[in-house]
This record gives sequence, C-alpha cells and structure tokens, in this order.
Amino acid sequence: MNEKIIIFSAPSGSGKTTILKALIQSDLHLAFSISATSRKQRKDEINGKDYYFFTPEEFKDEIKKGSFLEWQEVYENQFYGTLLSEIDRLHLQKKNVVFDVDVLGGLNIKKYYGSNALALFIMPPSLDILRERLINRGTETEESLGKRLKKAVYEISFKNQFDVILVNDQLESAVDKAYEIVSAFLN
Repeated sequence: MNEKIIIFSAPSGSGKTTILKALIQSDLHLAFSISATSRKQRKDEINGKDYYFFTPEEFKDEIKKGSFLEWQEVYENQFYGTLLSEIDRLHLQKKNVVFDVDVLGGLNIKKYYGSNALALFIMPPSLDILRERLINRGTETEESLGKRLKKAVYEISFKNQFDVILVNDQLESAVDKAYEIVSAFLN
C-alpha cells in the first residue's frame, strides 16, 4: 500500500473541518474519509457525504460486527468512528485518505498506520476564542457549549502526541501552513 493517511484532530470549533475542506479542494489529490456517527444529522448535512449517520443501536451493532478501524463514544450514546469499508473504498481509488476525527481516534489511526500516517492537531488560539467560534456557529445550547468546552480542555491535553500542532489563529494562514505540511509529507 503506497497510499498515505493524513489525520486531522482538534476540539470542536477549532477550524479543522474548514482547513481540511480547503486542502481537499487543492491540488494535493486527497480524499476525505467520511466518518460514521450516531449524533443527530444537522439540516445542512447529507448522509454519505458529511457523515454516515446511524442510530446509537445501529452503531453498536456495527461495532459488534467489527466494521470499524476505530470508534469512540464521544458523548453518551454519541458515537463516532471510521468504517473499514470507507478506507477500502478510497484505497481502491488510489487516494491518500484524510481523516477528520476526535483525538483518541486520530491517535489510534496513527498507531495503526505508523509512518504512513501524518497526525495534525489543530489548536485554537485560546479557549475564549474557541468559545466565541462555537457560539457563532449557532448550533450550540448552553449545555452543549459547556460539554464541548470541557471536552476541548481534555482533547488539548493530547496535543503533544501528534506529529504537528498547528495553531489556527488566522484561517488563511493556517490553511497555507497545513498545505505546506501535508505536501511535504506526501512528497
């Protein structure tokens, strides 16, 4: 297998998905690994494009079948994971696979693929700015905001286990830096 794996992990609201989407639209010939989740589908999301959506029961059944490379219960009954069938689908297309996963999932994928994987941690400039970004998305309740900020502190504690820590203080600059890092890894 010559295809490489690029892993993006970060607290929710750090900008990892925005950076990742810019890289996929670039000339790096990357393919996005669509994650599976049991969280509720947002109105602007498409099943099979943004995520593979499962009920918590369906997700647990897929775990029992051994369908996942990795999976995590990020919040109670809110699972995220990487389907082995998704990686196979992209490798058959001779693509370098890009993951947008939580930190434990990212570290598990890195461990599995070793030097064929690059693990990037996208760091928010501060928890206050992260809080602002989450509020500005307009998708958080006061309770979910509190959960995400608490989870962010936990996730940030893993940053030094990643190959690269990239601070997203200016989006355009962070995209450019991520492009340079991924391009160098692929070459």
